[in-house]
Parts: sequence; C-alpha cells; structure tokens
Amino acid sequence: MRIIVTHANADFDALASMVAARRLYPDAVAVLPDSLAVEVSDYIARQLEYHIEFRHIKDIDPALVEAMIVVDTRSSKRIGVLAECLNNSRLQLHLFDHHPDACADMRGELQEVAMVGATATIMVGRLRQKAVHLTPLEATTIGLGIYADTGSLANSSTTADDLEAAAWLFRQGAQIDVIHSYLKKDWTSAQVELLHNLSDGARSYMIHGIGVTVSTPSFGEYVDGYANIVERYMEMGNLDAVFALPTMGDRVYLIARSRLAEIDAGQIARELGGGGHAAAASATIRDMTAIEAEDKLVRSLHRNVQPQPIAREMMSSPPIVIAAGLSIANAHERMNQYAIAAAPVELAQAATERTQLLGIITKVVIERALHHKLGDRPVSEYMTTDVGILSPDATLTDIRELVIGNRQRLVPVTRDGLVEGVITRTDLLNYLADNPSRFPSGPGQSASGEDRRPGRRRNLSAFLTGCLSNEQMRVLQDIGALADELDCKAFVAGGYVRDLLLRAPTTDIDVVVEGDGLAFAKALARRMNGRVSIHEHFATADVIFGDGKHIDVATARLEYYDHPAALPMVEVSSIKLDLYRRDFTINAMAIQLNLGHFGELIDFFNCQNDLKRREIKVLHNVSFVDDPSRMFRAIRFEQKLGFTIAPHTARLMRGAVKERLFGSGDDVRFFREMRRIFSEKNPIPAIWRLAEFGLLQLLWPSLDGAMRDKRFLQALTQAAQAINWFRLLYLKEEFSPWMVWLLTLMKGSELGELGNFCQRFKLSPKISERLLWQKEHGDKIAQMLARNQHIGNSGAYRLLRELSNEGLLYLMAIDQGGDTLNRIVSKYVTELRDLKTELRGDDLRRLGYPTGPLYKKILLDLLDAHLEGQVADREDELAWLAKNYPLDAETSRVQRDY
Repeated sequence: MRIIVTHANADFDALASMVAARRLYPDAVAVLPDSLAVEVSDYIARQLEYHIEFRHIKDIDPALVEAMIVVDTRSSKRIGVLAECLNNSRLQLHLFDHHPDACADMRGELQEVAMVGATATIMVGRLRQKAVHLTPLEATTIGLGIYADTGSLANSSTTADDLEAAAWLFRQGAQIDVIHSYLKKDWTSAQVELLHNLSDGARSYMIHGIGVTVSTPSFGEYVDGYANIVERYMEMGNLDAVFALPTMGDRVYLIARSRLAEIDAGQIARELGGGGHAAAASATIRDMTAIEAEDKLVRSLHRNVQPQPIAREMMSSPPIVIAAGLSIANAHERMNQYAIAAAPVELAQAATERTQLLGIITKVVIERALHHKLGDRPVSEYMTTDVGILSPDATLTDIRELVIGNRQRLVPVTRDGLVEGVITRTDLLNYLADNPSRFPSGPGQSASGEDRRPGRRRNLSAFLTGCLSNEQMRVLQDIGALADELDCKAFVAGGYVRDLLLRAPTTDIDVVVEGDGLAFAKALARRMNGRVSIHEHFATADVIFGDGKHIDVATARLEYYDHPAALPMVEVSSIKLDLYRRDFTINAMAIQLNLGHFGELIDFFNCQNDLKRREIKVLHNVSFVDDPSRMFRAIRFEQKLGFTIAPHTARLMRGAVKERLFGSGDDVRFFREMRRIFSEKNPIPAIWRLAEFGLLQLLWPSLDGAMRDKRFLQALTQAAQAINWFRLLYLKEEFSPWMVWLLTLMKGSELGELGNFCQRFKLSPKISERLLWQKEHGDKIAQMLARNQHIGNSGAYRLLRELSNEGLLYLMAIDQGGDTLNRIVSKYVTELRDLKTELRGDDLRRLGYPTGPLYKKILLDLLDAHLEGQVADREDELAWLAKNYPLDAETSRVQRDY
C-alpha cells in the first residue's frame, strides 16, 4: 500500500498538497490526519466529499504500508501513529515541504524542500513538469493552499514561484471567488492583543447545566468591530455561548453570541436595555459599572436559560420490555396489549426479572416474521442489536442525535446495563412541538434552520459532471426531461448510485419512476430509438439499443413475500418505499433526474454513512427471511468492494442459516448469486466466507467440512492458478470460469449428485449436460493418467480433445499427481491442440488414393506423426505418406494392410 499523509491539525496548504500528490501518485491513498482545522473540515465536507476520496487514519494498518508520501512536514512527531510506518523494511519515503530544516527531520529517498510560500507551490512545480491537467476543483483547492499560506500572495514569504504557480492554477480553472470565500483575513497585532485581552478576562459559569463564558475587558476608548473579536474568540474556543461586557470609555457594552436554543441572546440583551436575535444580540448599558452589569447579566441568565431536559425527565418509566426468549407471537400479543411500536429486549426469562439490554424489537419486524409463519421463533433471532443507548443524565442534544441523526425510533435509557426507561420518537417530537425554539440547533441544522444533515437531499450535479462523460450526462438529462414532460418523477437508483459515489465504473442505468414505469419505458424507447422489453409482473422494462447498451426502467414499487424465500409480489409505491425494499443500505440511494431537481441525492436511511464506513448492512431484520439469496449477495459485495458485513447483519445471516430458509421452488436465485461469485476474479475469499457462515453446506450437504480438507483447498488454489494462467494466454476462445469453480467444488461428489444439483437449481438442460459430460470424462481422464503418466503427445491429444476449456481447467484444478495433469494440459493447450496436417483429403485424391475410410486413418496417423515430431511440413508429410502408405502406380492400391 502507498499512502499520502500530512501533519495533524492540517491546514489548507496541507490539504492542497495532498490533492496535488494524488495526481502525482495516482495509485496512492490519501489519508487524513485525526485532526483538521475547522475551516478545512468544512471545505472537505462542502466541496470535496464526492469528488476526492480520502481514507481515515484508523483504516490504515501501518505494517502494510510500502511507500509513504509526506507533504507539508518532515517531522515524524506530526504524523501521529503513521510514524510507525518508518519501522517497515524497504519503506519508500518521499518528502515535500517548505518549512526550514530541523535536526529531527525525517530523511527520504526522494525529498523536495524549497523556501517558498507554500508546499502547494512545490507540488505545482511537479505537476507542471509532468504536464498534468487538473480539474477546476483540484486547481481551486491547490490555489486555496497557496493563498492561505501566503496571505493572499501578500506576505513577505511570498516568492515568484508562488505567483507563477497561482497563475498556472488559474489557467487550469481555479475559481478565485471560492478561494476568497474560505480565507480569513490576517489579523493585525492590535486585533491579536484584543483577543488575548478578552480571553484573559473570561470566566465560566454553569447555568442549569449549560456552560456560559463571560468576559469583562476594559478599554480607554471605543473599539470599532469588537464583535468580530468576540466571534473569533468563540470560534477558536469552540464555545456555545459568550457574553462580553467590555468597558469602553465611560460606558459598558454587551456583545452576546449563542449557538444554543437553550440560551436566547436576544432575550438576555433586552433585559439589559438592548436587543437582537436568539443567536446574536447587543446592548449599551448606561449608569452601571462592569461589576454591576455582570451581576445583572448572571441573574438574567439564571432566569432565562432554559435547562436542558435530561433523559430521566423525558423517558417513560418503568419500561415495557420483551424477554429475549419470548416467542414472536407472544411478543406481538404483548406489544398489542400495551399499544407500543417498539420495545427493548432483555435477557430475562420472566417478566419480573431485570437483566442486561440485548437489543430492540419493532412491531414492523414482528409482523413481517408472523407473515412468514415464524411466530414460534424467539425474539432474539430478529431483534436489532446495533442500538444506541443513553444514560439518565443525557441531554436533549444526545437524544436528538440518536432519534433524528441516527433515525433510531426508540432509545433505551440505561444505568449499569439495566433499562430504566425508554424515549420514543413520539416523545421527542411532542417535546419539540411544545418547544419550537429547540429545532434550530438540532443535529445537522444551523441557527437559520438550514438542513445540513448528511444525506437526505444533497445536490450532486457538479459531481456527476466530473464523473460522467458528456454522452452519459446527456442520457440522464434526457430521461429527466422526459419525466417532466410526462409529469412524473424519475430517479437513477441502487447499484448505479453506489458505484458513482465509490467512483467505480458504471455501465447499466437503473431508472425508477414514480408513476407508470412501463409507459415511461415505451416513451423513452421512442425518444432514444431503442426497443423495449416489458415484464408486466414486476412492473419493469428494458430499453435496449443497437449497440447492446440498455436502460432498466422500473415503477417505484413495494415488494412483499408470501412465505420465506418466495419470489416477491409487487405493488406500486413511492421512491422511499422502493428504496426500503432494497437488499442493503449501500444500494438504497437514488439521484433525481427531473431537470428542476437534477442531481439531488435521495438518502432516507443514512446510507452514505454505511458507504463511508464500508459496511454491508440490511435495512430491516427480516431481510434474509424475505430473500435468503441476499446472504450470498452480501458476501459477494463484501469481497468485491472490499467492505465488511456489519456485525448485526452477520448475526441475522447466521440466524437465517440456522432456520434453513431455503425453499425448493425458487432456489434458482441462490445459484444465480453463486454464479456471480464464481465469475469474480478471485472467488476463494468469498468461498471461505460462505463456508464460515454455513452457506456452502446449506447449498449442498456434501460440501460440509470441505474447507477443512487439505486436498479440497489445494484444488481451489489450483483452480485459481489454472484460470489465471488461461487468461494470460490471451486466447480468442471464451470460457466460463464459474463452471470451473463449480466443477472443482463438486470434485468429491458422484456424478448423480452433480445432476441433482443442476436439477435443484434449475440449470438449463444444455448447461447441465455440458457440466455432467466434463465432470464424467474429466474424472476418468484423471484416473487414467494417475495410472499411466507416461503417455506421448498423440495419446494426450486423443484423451483431451473432446474436453472444453472448462473441462481442461477442471483437470488442472484436481491434479493430485505433482503437476502431471497441469503439465499435460498446458502442453496440449499451448502446443498440440491447434496442430493440423497440411495434407487434406483433396490432396490424397489427387495423389491417386482411393476414396473411403482410408482417408480418415491416413490423416489421423499423419496427425500423430506431427504430434510426435516425426514430420514438420508438407515435404515431410509426403515422404511419410510414401513410406507408410505406399501406392501401387499400376493398380492405385495401397501396398499395406489396414
């Protein structure tokens, strides 16, 4: 692994240098430090989040790092835990920095240090040397680093190189208005002194559990712009409420700032003769000393600050709990009895017992389980275990974060592991409705009420423009325009959106329509000169074009299942319910295409967080009951994307395996997922995970314990080697790797078992026949060669010529004879298989040989001579023919018996 790193508390120059280094080292991963300057963190969230991928330092294993590119520092102490990489043998270390030398500096095999205004300037020099073309966003970001470190090119440290770098960046598309919007003007020494004065006189008060900072500096005359000093002090200290009472000349002034809904700065200021808004207010206080003003201020705070309701005051207690061992049916009865929609689950077996919290069960999950006739199963198998909890002293902000930020409908309030009460979503909404002033400071909201939550709706138009080609953008815009014409809503959804956000290649477009999707597909086909294939039952259609590309169109739909593992029944629905029916959260996002909302990301379930955490997570606890094939899909996505199955989802998978939710009428979906796994470049890690979850043996009983068999593992390894070897030959012939893997998995099974397997999973007769033939003849050939390894080229040719490529690779996979089969098959494929005689039947006829069965024998014997190296060209063949099949010139008879 190669990584790009910078110092802790990274500033704009550090960020800019990392962005530049990504273009110089395209195979390296940019790793953000634990801490960032506030403005840098804001810039990343607003400008870079969906354009440039960064990894978190906690995701990096220092032992795996082979190369480290360090920018804007040479001090190992400033790169945190990544300094451990320096202990790696053969570590490549590249350093770029503009700071003066220090004794403890790291030394790299490549280092570029220059006394310029910004490290970003050094990086620009490298980019120019390599003629790298930047996007406008990259140019803007790198320019921001130069402007920030050089005081907008006005500091004495600014050099001609900085100016030239900035000019080059503007030619690359850097946007000066964006740069200036993120720059803070340099402070004068007088302003810094005012800031220190404010800080030195600050005192902290605890008002109803809320921290408030009060300062009473004194100045001989009025100080213009002092409110800016107060705001900067508040920002630097990350303070929630600051009340400054500066004495200026013969007057005392109040400057009040508050980030909390609990503290209304305007109300406090009005009591002191001033006014303003809840977040910012001021007053001019006459006929009062600073001491008297502070005393009045503190008394006003005690009167007006609304104490945050703590969890113990909002919770319902005692809680109605469900014992983990209680059946689904009994839990449903209990929840109906108390008219509750969710309840905590405890380990207790009796209602009077109180033990530790295990999870939460919702009525929605219980009713879905009952629909699948799982009423006798214990609640513990379908509860949610990934649950946030709070202590009785938790604040309103804590409660909002879980209920609104994490969308958790019920929050257990616990002490020492025992549930003392619960707070529901309704409890919180009722409180906020009675106290509307509490809304502005909710999770992800600014004081103005702007929704900043990560994910409900966010416009990605610029991101799409940067990721997609002009042709791809035109297609999406055409779809949006058609939706406007037909007065419906259209979205791209599912894996297409996931791959876009992961910056992975996207091919097939999946469109979801709120409206008549089938009519939309027909109109789209007419508009884009395609043809349409309709699937009425599932309310879906394919729009197919002449170049083989296609667009899948679906009506926004809700699916339900008549019984476990059944095929879904479909009803028309909304985009939200359509996304909720999806398999995993990473596939449950959409982007609207209507031109008035083009590029808006729709994320109802915090899916972006799971994508960033690289986790596979189901949307509801009965997901694997509805469709057990999702377990195979979870493993496929985990291995393909390099993600991890979330612990709660893994527990649900194990529960579904335990329940053996594999019907007999629709197993085709299971093998469809297996086939996709076997078609990946290296499916062995996925096969291991299938075995770990018990899915291999559940799929086919004879595979139980297979992963503990050394010969079986050797066959898997050899199958991978054989497939990779065949791919590297770059032959024009196609082959199906999934067949090789299936044959290898079934190597220890009888032929009849493979036949039953094909029948169970409804493989087509043609494919079933092909698999059975390859296994039958492959096993016979392996046994034959195990008894007689010394066969000539002609013998190998005759043994192997009827096998397909899949059968040949299967032979290489099951080779237990010290590479004997591998050697024979390899030589056959690369040297023998394509050998042909130059003489043909027409040649024999012209030479006077009588037509008939003799031709076949002569040509086969002649091919054997080629295979054994006895002949090489046409002249050799004629000589061989004269010697082995001499022809009597008078009778035109061959002078030998045959």
